[in-house]
Amino acid sequence: MMYLRKSNERGKVNFGWLESRHSFSFGHYYDAKHMGFSALRVINDDIVQAGRGFETHGHRDMEIISYVVSGALKHKDNTGNEYIVPAGDIQVMSAGRGIMHSEFNPSSEEPVNFLQIWIVPNEKGGTPGYMQKAFGKVAGGDENAKLELLVSEDGRDESLKIKQNASISRLTLKSGEAWKRSIKGHKGYLHIVSGKANALVKSEREGVEIESGDAIGIYEDDSISLNASEDLVALWFDLPA
Repeated sequence: MMYLRKSNERGKVNFGWLESRHSFSFGHYYDAKHMGFSALRVINDDIVQAGRGFETHGHRDMEIISYVVSGALKHKDNTGNEYIVPAGDIQVMSAGRGIMHSEFNPSSEEPVNFLQIWIVPNEKGGTPGYMQKAFGKVAGGDENAKLELLVSEDGRDESLKIKQNASISRLTLKSGEAWKRSIKGHKGYLHIVSGKANALVKSEREGVEIESGDAIGIYEDDSISLNASEDLVALWFDLPA
């Protein structure tokens, strides 16, 4: 069985300064069929206009990851962190027992496009934390080499740590390249950032064309294979069962 989420079916929000596409129910958008996938609770594809942003607000008991697609994001929180997050950097904010923060577009000219990702932690409370790192390994070679680990529970391979038995990797394929992933005892979720591919899930009879903003979730003891029809960048989530 496959969970398919098409880009044009996502929730849509447009406040002028913010245009967003919600993969799962969030804020003003609610759909009982799309409440999350395993511990993955939110993927918001946000475009924030120049000089605008999210005013100071609070979170608790959530692992919040920002993946900047283009432009830059300015983070500030009440624990003393104040940083610019450019495209290519990954930001992880562990809300813990509670944190106040703001996220703004520091540019006076260009919008910022970023994915706001929430993962439910496997433990509540604790000290809030913030981490940021630049990534950008050149992908190639075998299937594993095409994945760049960004976030994990144990911080292996210099990834950023989160409080959940989950990981996020960036998948990069050139047009014509193929990739396959099998899972056992957990779930997997693929979100396309850019490009196009034909995807085939083992438990399904037919393949499906996927492109920017589309996503596929697969369940325990299944596999997914991709054949890129355009240069492709995607996020792959290994998630608890």
